[in-house]
Amino acid sequence: MNQRIEILQGDITKFAGAAIVNAANSYLLGGGGVDGAIHRAAGPKLGLECLMLGGCKTGQAKITKGYRLPVRSIIHTVGPVWRGGNQREAELLTNCYQHSLELAAKHQLEALAFPAISCGIYGYPVELAAPIAIQTIDSFLATNSIPEKVSLICFETTVYQAYCAAWAIYQTNL
Repeated sequence: MNQRIEILQGDITKFAGAAIVNAANSYLLGGGGVDGAIHRAAGPKLGLECLMLGGCKTGQAKITKGYRLPVRSIIHTVGPVWRGGNQREAELLTNCYQHSLELAAKHQLEALAFPAISCGIYGYPVELAAPIAIQTIDSFLATNSIPEKVSLICFETTVYQAYCAAWAIYQTNL
């Protein structure tokens, strides 16, 4: 079992580590769900910095300061909207995790927290998204020393349970 990965239930805006990942929209200007919560908690300077980034494409990631959050940085990634699974959604979701992890390593962000990317208003089924998140993170950590710890923070109980179930299945298949 990879001791560098943990699954928690809670509010990602309360995570006190080096960075959190924001499940952002392509404009990076805040929205609903975790994106809106992060923008509200970080304060208006986050929106100003995001304006300067010129948006972000699905599957890509960009980094900002953490502002009023208890983290140094926020990595913004745009997850895919679920359209039935035949529109490269799995590939794009994998890219979200991969590019976010690459930015964390590049910026020496030793403790990183992810939300359940695309599982909210973007409609990605959590039972399909959780295994992608876990496998991508575990594969990255197998060949990289940074981040030292990755937390998967699930706001809703049902999402938390789905991630725990996916983790258990993943562990038995190793």
